[in-house]
Amino acid sequence: MSEGVEWALHSCLNLAWAGPDRAVSAARLAAWHELPAAYLNKQLQALVRAGIVTSTPGPRGGFRLARPLDAISLMDVVAAVEGPDEAFRCAEIRQQGPGGGEEPPAADCAIAQAMGRAELAWRRALAGQNLDEIRQQAERQAPRAPERLRTWLATR
Repeated sequence: MSEGVEWALHSCLNLAWAGPDRAVSAARLAAWHELPAAYLNKQLQALVRAGIVTSTPGPRGGFRLARPLDAISLMDVVAAVEGPDEAFRCAEIRQQGPGGGEEPPAADCAIAQAMGRAELAWRRALAGQNLDEIRQQAERQAPRAPERLRTWLATR
């Protein structure tokens, strides 16, 4: 999984903390964590295409959450940034080289089956957790974080 997923998840939390009335530019979101703005903007545009955030152009524009945090799962963000494709793709290497069979195998590859089960469990776990649960945990760990962000956004 790319670091863009982490950046997108933090950006969603930061947009929630900024409040629904404040659009935040990609440059400002990037500056908060000292990230490259152009690369973060790519992640934000993926979130826009997925309907997770909205974008308003112009000098006072920026990004806002498109829906409440409790309606955004971790899987929503992962799929927006990484795409819907499976993480493991079986290339059927068991059919190559001297170990390869002359006929197509009768059953799916045992490794592909195991990886498919693991990915399904992983996707279900991500789909079962929403960003509001993450926000609550983050605020328990760093209670001043929302106010620090709002103050920083207002003073710069």
